[in-house]
Formats: sequence, structure tokens, C-alpha cells
Amino acid sequence: MAQGDRGLILGIETSCDETAAAVVRRGREILSNVIASQIAVHFPYGGVVPELASREHLRNILPVVRAALAEAGVGYEDIDAVAVTEGPGLAGALLVGISFAKSLALSLGKPLIAVNHLEGHIHAVLLPPQGIGTLEEASRGTTLALVVSGGHTHLYLAEFRKDAEKDGAQSGAWTYRNVGRTVDDAAGEAFDKVAKLLGLGYPGGPWIDALAPHGNPEAAPFTFAQIKAKVHRKGEPGALDPREAIYFSFSGIKTAMLRYIQMHEMRAQIEARRRALVELTEPKPADAVALCDKRTLDLIASFQRSVVDDLRRKTFRAAERFGAERVMVSGGVAANRELRARFTAEARERHLPIAFPSMALSTDNAAMIAAAAWPKLVAGEFAAEGLTAEPSLRLGR
Repeated sequence: MAQGDRGLILGIETSCDETAAAVVRRGREILSNVIASQIAVHFPYGGVVPELASREHLRNILPVVRAALAEAGVGYEDIDAVAVTEGPGLAGALLVGISFAKSLALSLGKPLIAVNHLEGHIHAVLLPPQGIGTLEEASRGTTLALVVSGGHTHLYLAEFRKDAEKDGAQSGAWTYRNVGRTVDDAAGEAFDKVAKLLGLGYPGGPWIDALAPHGNPEAAPFTFAQIKAKVHRKGEPGALDPREAIYFSFSGIKTAMLRYIQMHEMRAQIEARRRALVELTEPKPADAVALCDKRTLDLIASFQRSVVDDLRRKTFRAAERFGAERVMVSGGVAANRELRARFTAEARERHLPIAFPSMALSTDNAAMIAAAAWPKLVAGEFAAEGLTAEPSLRLGR
């Protein structure tokens, strides 16, 4: 970085169904964070339609970037770099953000920085106000990071390897080692699919979270079988060390929910609930409480408790196995209130520091992309001219 640069990074995120832009100073200070949601577009389909997502990104990206700059009180010429999500995500959606960011960086003569979406989620925890207060604190020792969202359920060992002080900023790089993942559905995907099965709204996570406290989580307990993951050859993409890896699986509980619904003949009331919610202009989880009987509410509470407990057990097992000094939980499912409460209680019992992003930064946003780009800007790690979308991009080794 040249002397006098302010460390302003414009972040752009279009990996799925949120068009987002943010301006962040030196990886820590959020000057703006603007998000255009597509929930209303995808709600009738009960999930993200890739073609519609790409179209909405094309429509929203310029207004969102302009709004982010205006909210931050800066102009295009004031930013020091443009950061954009490279992957993973939907190919068409990613390409909209990358094409825009490349054109903008080229026209301004500014560096372009490519960011892994998963790394962005991890860096969301470092943005204030959080339990892990500073980059310096987070960079001491090993951190176990759980990234749990609609598309991902991964465990990473994260470390910050310092180099030197450079223009008043700590130079170095984050390294990541993947030590756990799902072998099928991600946890957030299970929330979405179960909500759809029960005739609830999209995205399913907030609906399940809001309705679960009205039910008995012990009424229909679900169990998770021991997972025997496929053994990969060393060096093969996706390979984890089978002697130490932690595996998740959420397709089974989705199937168990479907069988429960069939066994108890709940189809008629589910369809009635679905029709009632569709007729509302802006349906909210609170509208569904009166549309759910006790059995349905108990089922929702039991499903959420089972998923949260599986995530909790395996995350803290990994923390113990790898000697992690702290735990960080990020991604859309990190906004779940029961997850936060049960993870926090477990961490307290173990005397292990734990941190989550703020609720606003748990779901996809561009502030996390700009924050993750800061160490790369300091180190001079810029994207190549041929940067393109990487829908299956991996993080770490």
C-alpha cells in the first residue's frame, strides 16, 4: 500500500441470492453494508432459482454499489481496492459480481482482490462488536472455525501467520486446514427443505428458529448414525485425513421428517398452511404459529434441537481433538438462537472462548468480503486478469 492510502476496500458479494456491497476501512471499520434481498423473488418456489438470482443481481448491482459508496460518504476515486467473491456459489450469480468488479477496478486503476466466500464468513466474526475483539487476539494460536450455512457445513483450523509491520498494518496471511465437512446436505439446506416440507416460508432457517420455542424439543428426538465417509486418495480434491476428520450428514434427518409426516397423515394440514401463507402479502413466522398444531410445533422443536446438538457435539469434539484455543461460528445458521445459546453454554463449561458474527453479518454480506480482503491488500495479493467464477472453490488444504 502506498503511503497515505486509507485502506478503504469496496467489497462485492453475489454468490447466491443476495446482492451486496460494502465499504470497510482497514479490515475492521464498516463504513457501509448494503444488501438487496431476493427473498420475495424466490419465496413462491421455496428455494433459490439460479436463473432468477442472476437476473436480479444484474438489476441490483449498480444501485447497491452506489448506495454503499454514498452511505460510506466516499466516491469511487477514494477506494484503495475492489474485492469480490470468487466462489463457491452459483456460477451465474458469481459471474455478475466478478464481471462488475473487474470492470470497475480496471476503469479506476485499482487493485482487484478475489475472496473465497467461506473465508469471508470466518472474517465476519472478526468485525466488531464481537467476543474476539481484535485481529491480534484472534491470531494467537489455533482457532476452530465452524462455517454453517445453506450451502456449507465445514470445520477449519485457522491460523494467522505474521510477517512484519507494513505501512502501519500487520502483514501476514491466514491459513486454513479443512478438518470437517458434510457428506451430503448442509445444515442450512436441511432447515430450508424441512421448512418447505412443513408448508413454511423461505428461507426456512428463520421460520424454524421462530417456531421451535413453541414446541417440545424432546417430543420426537432424532438420532444421527455413525458416518463412514468415502476414503479419498491422498491429494484428491475433498480429501480429509480419515483418522482425524469430523463428518456431518443431514440428509437422513430430512428423510426421517418426511416419514414422520407420512406416518401421522399431516399432508392435509400442511397444504392448508401453505395456502394460507401464500395468500398473505408479506408472510412472517409469527403468522404461522396459529396455523401449526401442537404436534407440528413439537416436530419443529425436535428437529432443531437434534441438528443443533449434532453440530455442537462434533464441533467441540474437533476443538478438543485439535487443541483449538477458541471457537468461531459463522454462516447463516449461526444466527439461530438455540445454536448460539447451546454453543455458548458448552464453551463456558469447557472454559473455551467462543464468538459469533453479529446477526446482521451472519448471512451473506459484502462487509465480510472486504474484511477478508484486507490482509491480501497489505500483502499485495491481487487477482489475475483471467479471474472467473469458481462455483466449487475450496478453502485451505
